Amino acid sequence: MTRTLADMRRDYTRDGLSEAHAPLLPFPLFEQWFAEALKTEQLPVEPNAMTLATVDGEGRPHCRVLLLKGLDARGFTFFSNYDSAKGEQLAANPFAAMTFFWPSLERQVRIEGRVERVTAAECDAYFQVRPLGSRLGAWASPQSQVIQGRSELESLLAQTEQRFLDSAPHCPPHWGGYRLLPERIEFWQGRASRLHDRLNYRLQEGAWLRERLAP
Repeated sequence: MTRTLADMRRDYTRDGLSEAHAPLLPFPLFEQWFAEALKTEQLPVEPNAMTLATVDGEGRPHCRVLLLKGLDARGFTFFSNYDSAKGEQLAANPFAAMTFFWPSLERQVRIEGRVERVTAAECDAYFQVRPLGSRLGAWASPQSQVIQGRSELESLLAQTEQRFLDSAPHCPPHWGGYRLLPERIEFWQGRASRLHDRLNYRLQEGAWLRERLAP
């Protein structure tokens, strides 16, 4: 196994990333790369999938894959259960990092910053466009809590279906959105011989500073 892992390698030759073709602000570049990922990446890859890293109150890191559900000039939005493990971690330490990886384009984007909850109106608006099963699941699942087995989860779902038999499920008080307010966004483009291109945008006194990092 060790030899097999050591021999696994891929040379990246698809594209480059130069300052001459990169905007001075990070959001236009992210939107461009994301649009290209939507056209290029094929299932089962989800272009809006990202790894979210958080840190708990004891300083221990945790990460998992989530889906990006909103992007504007304020930041990057995702949704979850506020009582989940990640919700508790963000309450204890409201900073996080997320990474997007688009293998077909040989690109990744790393984002770091403070996280805040979105407004109740934003939570309601997104919750209502979710599939019915997802809305019921948000009520039924005690996310991150220990349960006795799949049967317990199915029983909770059945109870929730009965509860909302005659009405549409509304957004639960324990469920909602978070927005990561970026302070740093790094764009990574794979290049040959591991001499990758890395353009880093760093927020400094309210303005974005663009700089190149060594691979």
